[in-house]
Amino acid sequence: MSAVLGLCQASAGCCPAIQPRKVVIRPLARLPVVARTRSSRRALVAASQAPGSPAAPGSTMSPELKSAIDAFITENNVVAFIKGTKQFPACGFSNTVVQILNTTAVPYVTVNVLEDDLLRTGMKEYSQWPTFPQVYIAGEFYGGADILIASYTNGELAETLEAAMNA
Repeated sequence: MSAVLGLCQASAGCCPAIQPRKVVIRPLARLPVVARTRSSRRALVAASQAPGSPAAPGSTMSPELKSAIDAFITENNVVAFIKGTKQFPACGFSNTVVQILNTTAVPYVTVNVLEDDLLRTGMKEYSQWPTFPQVYIAGEFYGGADILIASYTNGELAETLEAAMNA
């Protein structure tokens, strides 16, 4: 099963040497989502770079970054924080998440966590999930690649996405 979905068989972690499969994107169907989220993505990255005190002692996340993440996740029904982009996932697990989300035909946005160290660290703290990818559906943390694979296989993902789109 994991070989079919494109998971790295070489190690327990992501393997940047894996070449992503060719992803077919329907740009016209997703254009409004992409156009709406470009400025939000910039705001997310800007908030991760904004000066400010951390949210709590020992925390690396500023209140500005937390607010920007909250807004971005609320604004978009399905968000995947991945290594790389939809077109070029940079690890096997991110590739698997992109492939699964592409098969659902539900509009989704991705954020490349490799572009910003503070955002990557902040997302781990925000979700209390130590690895990427991280998928959010209807404003709630859904899980990583393993959870997405299991829920896709048993049909729960389709039900969750349908409920999120109809809410």
